[in-house]
Amino acid sequence: MQSKITRFLTFGLVCLLLAAFVGTVGAQDAEKYIITGLSMVGGDIETIDPALSETSSSNQVIAEIFIGLTHQNEETAEVTPGIAESWDVSEDGRTYTFHIIPEIPWVNYNAETGAVEQVMDDSGNPRYVTAQDMVYGWGRTLDPVTASPYAYVLSAVVEGGVEYSAGEAGVEAMQIAAVDDYTFEVTLPEPLAYAPGIYGLWMANPQPQWAIEAGGDEWTEPENINTYGPWALKEWAHDESITLIANPFWPGTDHIPQPMLEEVTMRFLDPQAQFAEYLAGSMDAIDVPLEELDRVRADPTLSTEYAVGARSCTYWLGFDNTEAPMDNANLRRALSLAIDRQSLVDNVTRGDQEPARWFSRPGLVAAPTMDTHPDLGISFDPEAAQESLAMALSDLGLASVDELPALTVSFNDASGHGAIVQAIQQMWADNLGVQVQLNAMDPTTYFSTLSEEAPMIFRSGWCQDYPDANNFLFDVFHSDSTQNDVGYNNPEFDALIEEARVLTDEAERRELYAQAEEIFIVEDAGIAPIYWYTFNQLTKPYVERTASVIGRQHYERWDVTRP
Repeated sequence: MQSKITRFLTFGLVCLLLAAFVGTVGAQDAEKYIITGLSMVGGDIETIDPALSETSSSNQVIAEIFIGLTHQNEETAEVTPGIAESWDVSEDGRTYTFHIIPEIPWVNYNAETGAVEQVMDDSGNPRYVTAQDMVYGWGRTLDPVTASPYAYVLSAVVEGGVEYSAGEAGVEAMQIAAVDDYTFEVTLPEPLAYAPGIYGLWMANPQPQWAIEAGGDEWTEPENINTYGPWALKEWAHDESITLIANPFWPGTDHIPQPMLEEVTMRFLDPQAQFAEYLAGSMDAIDVPLEELDRVRADPTLSTEYAVGARSCTYWLGFDNTEAPMDNANLRRALSLAIDRQSLVDNVTRGDQEPARWFSRPGLVAAPTMDTHPDLGISFDPEAAQESLAMALSDLGLASVDELPALTVSFNDASGHGAIVQAIQQMWADNLGVQVQLNAMDPTTYFSTLSEEAPMIFRSGWCQDYPDANNFLFDVFHSDSTQNDVGYNNPEFDALIEEARVLTDEAERRELYAQAEEIFIVEDAGIAPIYWYTFNQLTKPYVERTASVIGRQHYERWDVTRP
């Protein structure tokens, strides 16, 4: 795949000139468009509210219509300027002063006029993205009434944020300020080198107070939503698709250009349905179903449209660490040791994935790697699995595996996951004599269900929000994390990752994270890591695109040259 970064300057100049005269830009019939299924699932996405989102499908849409202070390059994972054209850091490393690009308009797509229009205030003047919108957005995300699933990530990088989000202090306790319209200042509790990456995440976006107050729970519907990114929301056909239209008022920057496409439609289909549509010529880019990889590689046409590459994600099985019998570490370790990960990626997933020995994906800042820690983590060992199972049975006062309570593995019912858990089910039967039942769940609400009440055993995945090991270990499995669906709690683990997050020496941090991984994955077996992801995608030959390693696409850098 080739990278296309050229800015569509002519289009942007014309649009801005029109805007200067009439305040709106009419949408032409889309000739440059794509229909994509990347990162989408069957059903619907739960929300595009930046304060409430927690799934990759929702975040994909939000990342295109809202932009944070910083931005992450999808090809290099580098943190670059977003709506902040620059920022300053105090000498003690605790205070960041962001300089926001002046006069980025808030916009809305008007279905009646077929135009993306600037949003006006009560005096008839354009509303621009300001530092006050940042203050409101952070206050709303961290307000305990909002119950943001990602509040814990943002609260940790602003002085007073933890206290406010816990309901122990008012919003005024947070050390954030709109210095002027286009200067936003935030003070951290302690210096954190990776903080700029967090300041670019969706839950830290500016939010439109007037639109939220007017629209209530419906504020994210197309007729109500106000956005400002390179794309605007044109249509949300619930349970079917979402369509974005190029926002001609986006100023375009070196890192986030104006779109070259006119529209992007994201369809909510499971992988097999996407594959069928791709073959029929009605979709332009999809994730390849695991069961179709051999066919794709063997096909003379599809093989030329196929691409595979690293992706900063980990596939894993969660165990409910708080409820019997999965509260027994020996049983959890036995199940993890009995999984032949190499066989799984060779014979089931077949997408060049790498068997995962621990949780934090190698390649993240300060994450252990196979070169730095070749003996770290867990791998397939049937004999050790049997020994751990014997200890578990003794702990539980059981004479044989036949006396174990019924075990159930839950998974989101999308193509590929079923084959993976079925293979693991068979491995547990063959290597341990443990029988488990499988429970397929609705993919649309699967992850919100996990947050409400974790099943006994369940499949999950985690993709980087920002490129640091802290995002995997501290953000997900610290005992206080709201993402800690397994209920893992070990003070020694917490102490290691708390120390590592504030150090500046990467080698020291990596060593602490390695120690934490050994406790988490081997000694406690809090989860069972399965594999480190790759992306396996099909893209039509007339599409010029970037290859994302972060799990989110930046469609403003895509183009098409349909025959």
